[in-house]
Amino acid sequence: MNRKHKSDLGILFATLGLMILGLIVIYAIGPMRANVLNSTYGTNYGANDFFFGQLRSVALSLAAFFLAFKVIPYDLVKKCAKPAIIIALFLSVLLWILAQSGSSLAKCELGECRWYNLGPVSFQPAEFLKLAMAIYLADFLDRKKEEGSIGKFKEFWVPLIIVCGLALGLVVVAQGDLGTGVALMAIILGALLVSGVSAKQYIIMLAIIIAVAVGAVATSSHRMQRINAWIDTISGAEVSDSTYHIENAMLAIGTGGFFGVGIGNSVQATGYLPESINDSVFAIMGETFGFVGLFVIIAVFGAMLIRMLKVAEHTPGRNERYYIVAVFAWTLAQVAVNIMAMTGLVPVTGITLPLLSYGGTSMIFISFAIGLVLQLSCYTSREVIKNEDISSRRGVGRTHYSSRRRRS
Repeated sequence: MNRKHKSDLGILFATLGLMILGLIVIYAIGPMRANVLNSTYGTNYGANDFFFGQLRSVALSLAAFFLAFKVIPYDLVKKCAKPAIIIALFLSVLLWILAQSGSSLAKCELGECRWYNLGPVSFQPAEFLKLAMAIYLADFLDRKKEEGSIGKFKEFWVPLIIVCGLALGLVVVAQGDLGTGVALMAIILGALLVSGVSAKQYIIMLAIIIAVAVGAVATSSHRMQRINAWIDTISGAEVSDSTYHIENAMLAIGTGGFFGVGIGNSVQATGYLPESINDSVFAIMGETFGFVGLFVIIAVFGAMLIRMLKVAEHTPGRNERYYIVAVFAWTLAQVAVNIMAMTGLVPVTGITLPLLSYGGTSMIFISFAIGLVLQLSCYTSREVIKNEDISSRRGVGRTHYSSRRRRS
C-alpha cells in the first residue's frame, strides 16, 4: 500500500470549476426558463427559483463530493458493493411497480416514470444505479480475477449478464431512459475492458449490448422519431416539429460565433430551445460564450478525464483501478453523447451534461463517484502499474505521480 500524498488537483479544480460555471449559466437563463414555463403551462415559478434549485443541488453535490473524498474510506465502499447494487435494483423495481399502480409516489413526465415523488424533492434511482454498478463491477471483477474465473461461462458471464441485463432492462425498458442506459453500457464496457477478458469475449459482449441498444430504439416509436429527425437534419431537410430541437441547438451554437453573445443575452433560452437548462445547456453555453468558451469547457472535461486515466494508471489495487475506469467511462459517455447530440453528430438522447446541467440526483451521484476517484488519487504509485490487466499502458515522464515515495 502506498503512502498517502496530495490528491490530484486537476480533478479537484475541474470538478469545482464546472459546478461554478453551471451555476452562473443557470443564474443567467433561469428567469427565462421560468417565464417560458409560466406562460406555457400556467406555473408560478419565480425569477430565481431555478438558480436556487441549482444552488441547492451544487451544495448537496459538494457535500457528497467531499464526503467521498475525505470522510468515507474506499475500503468501506468496497464492502458495500453487493448491498448497493441490490438496493439500487430494488428501488428501480419498486418505482416501476408504483408507476404501474398509479401511485403518486411515482413522478411521471411525458409518459415515462423515472423519479420518486418525495414532496418538495424528487429522486431518480437510475442515477444511484450508475454509481452502484461501478462499485459492484469493481468488486465483482476483482473477486473473479482473484478466483481465476474471469471469462468462464458459469462463474463469470452468467451472474454478470443477469445483473447487467436486469439493470439495463429496468432503465431502458421499464423507465424508457435510453440516455441513462447508454451511461450504464459505458460503465459495463469500460470496466470489462481492463478486467482481463479475452478480446473475443469482449467483442461478443459489445455486440450483444449494441444489439440491445438497437432493439430498444427500433421498438420505440419515440426513439425512431428522433433517429428520423437526426437523419432529416444531416440531410438538409426542411425544419419540422421533429427536427426542431436539433436545429435550434445548432442555431444557438452558431449564433454564439467566436466569443458568444454574453451572459444573460441568450435568445434561444427565451423559449426557442427545448430543455435549455438541462440536456441543451451545452448549446446555450455555445450561444453565450462562443467557440472559445466551448473549447475551454471541452478542454476542462478532457483534462479531468485524462487525469482520471493517470490515476488509474498509477493505482496498484485492481478493485480501485476497475472502479476508476468505470467512472471514467461513465463521465466520458455522458459528455461525448451530450455534446455530439447538441452538434448534430448523433440523435438527441436526453442525456445530461455532467456537473453543468440543471438537476439534483444526477449531479449528486456523479460528484460522489468523482470524489472517490480523488480519494484514490492520494494513494497512487510512483510508477505505472504494469500487470496482466494493463499490459500496454504507455510510460510517463516526471508527472505529479513520479516523485511519490513507496513503502512495502
